[in-house]
Amino acid sequence: MYLAVKGGEAAIDATHKLLSETRRGNVDVPELDCVQLREQMSLLIARVMNEGALYDPDLAALALKQAQGDVIEAAFLLRAYRTTLSRFGSSLPLDTAKMHIRRRVSATFKDLPGGQVLGSTYDYTHRLFDFSLTASGDRAEATVAPAPLSETMPRVLDILGAEDLIESETPEDGDPAPEDITRDPISFPAERAARLQSLTRGDEGFLLGLAYSVQRGYGHNHPFAGEIRVGDAAVCFAPEELGFEIELGDITLTECQMINQFTGSKNAPPQFTRGYGLVFGHNERKAMSMAVVDRALKTDKFGETPAYPAQQQEFVLYHSDAVEAAGFLEHLKLPHYVDFQGELELVRRMRAEQGGEPE
Repeated sequence: MYLAVKGGEAAIDATHKLLSETRRGNVDVPELDCVQLREQMSLLIARVMNEGALYDPDLAALALKQAQGDVIEAAFLLRAYRTTLSRFGSSLPLDTAKMHIRRRVSATFKDLPGGQVLGSTYDYTHRLFDFSLTASGDRAEATVAPAPLSETMPRVLDILGAEDLIESETPEDGDPAPEDITRDPISFPAERAARLQSLTRGDEGFLLGLAYSVQRGYGHNHPFAGEIRVGDAAVCFAPEELGFEIELGDITLTECQMINQFTGSKNAPPQFTRGYGLVFGHNERKAMSMAVVDRALKTDKFGETPAYPAQQQEFVLYHSDAVEAAGFLEHLKLPHYVDFQGELELVRRMRAEQGGEPE
């Protein structure tokens, strides 16, 4: 495919060298290292890990450095590397109720079991430049030791569940293993497990736009942020040869549960419904967008007729993948000489037949 590209191998080699020089920039300026990116660009690292479908802050930092900060290119690098890794099995389901909480807020209940934990957030900043950040070198600042938190915090939505005011979510009969979209392509209608995986890997900006559309012009649905929690959860694995589970380590996650209105149907009483988002790292905007879109896609469960873009499974899931979308768009930069010449001759011939410019 695109054999014409081979004719410019020398030029391609030269552009690779130029790319390396461009990436480095002014050699008089100290070079960024991957540790700096990992520690000081953690929100960006989280986005790359999500869209790259691999939890590894060090590799995400390397990908960002290699891609000059291009998130989609970095995610592409991470996904490509992921395909080379061996599979040893599947981890056990995460218990996010036992997360070591860094941040936990709810917009629906002021007084929560365990309390509101504001943590690290830009929510209360004034969006004014801090010009002191332009200074180089370490800035020593006093730190306040956080108050000890309960090891487990009850889920906010369980408050509504206790009164049977929100849809229940229970495993299907037999609790079948979820589909793995990295091994098998999505088929439609897609199961919710496949949809959630696809949304987690989806482009943050695209999902944000879809979530906005649900609240605004298409859907007129105003969800409530039932709970947003950021923290570290243990990843456990049960090797067959051992017969018991072992803890592999902790990963940082952001979880969001949205509460939506539902007027009821023939089969269900008026109640609240759920939207769910779970992503790598500290990434609240992505988790919230995912939760809003997840609820929009649950039309089959509630007997709703898909009426707007965010409710269309194929539209959402096929177009939310930034890596695939970028590849399809950017292939337009590759040679299309023969195709275009055919189109050009066709237009000239039609113009001549209509009495326009002669052939």
